[in-house]
Amino acid sequence: MSEILTLAVDCGGGGIKASVLDENGTMIAPAVRTATPYPLSPTLLVDTIADLAGHLPRADRVTVGMPGMIRHGVVIATPHYITKDGPRSKVLPELVQLWSRFDMRRSLEERLQIPTLVLNDAEVAGAGAIAGTGLEMIITLGTGLGNAVFDAGRLAPHTEISQGPIRWGLTYDDYLGEHERLRLGDAHWSRRVRRTVAALRPMYMWDRLYIGGGNGVRITPSHREHLGDDVVIVPNDAGIRGGVRAWNV
Repeated sequence: MSEILTLAVDCGGGGIKASVLDENGTMIAPAVRTATPYPLSPTLLVDTIADLAGHLPRADRVTVGMPGMIRHGVVIATPHYITKDGPRSKVLPELVQLWSRFDMRRSLEERLQIPTLVLNDAEVAGAGAIAGTGLEMIITLGTGLGNAVFDAGRLAPHTEISQGPIRWGLTYDDYLGEHERLRLGDAHWSRRVRRTVAALRPMYMWDRLYIGGGNGVRITPSHREHLGDDVVIVPNDAGIRGGVRAWNV
């Protein structure tokens, strides 16, 4: 039997990247990337993914990770894609309406003509990072905060920690997002990451926590060493490499 190839697409607030993976999760082609276009309608995101796919080898199935609450491939809510110019810009009511209950899985299947899996982007990254034993959690640090929980390798129902209030009227997306890292600098921002880990630990009581996303590596060494022995920093490419294992979590 021929090997199953997976098109893996990681949709972020600032960029969308994709590659094709073999059954071991190894990229068989260099990743391609484009800036996330705004304002971003569901149809435009489908077009953007299809365009990236056209620059890559033909795949047998596709895994898409995108920000927000995704249930069975349907977008319940997405925080960045309802804005005019991207994260922290004006929310457009017409985009809120277009994205609400949009069946991304079905739309991509119809466009690409291959089986499709659509998950929260942290869920895909977690699939690429977990060992598959005990209770494992991942948080991703980038434009905002992503999260996913796995129990014995099985994906748990999603919660949007990013939209939870923390202080000063801020959500975790506001508190740990890229804009705050740039404003505060890595050292002060890393202190916020430590506080967040300490706050989440008694809530989830994980066996292991993974920290990924583009900014996971920006946690300063002095703060990293105090995160705890149960915390592991993982590369940002987990959001792509998890595209294969995501079909089995």
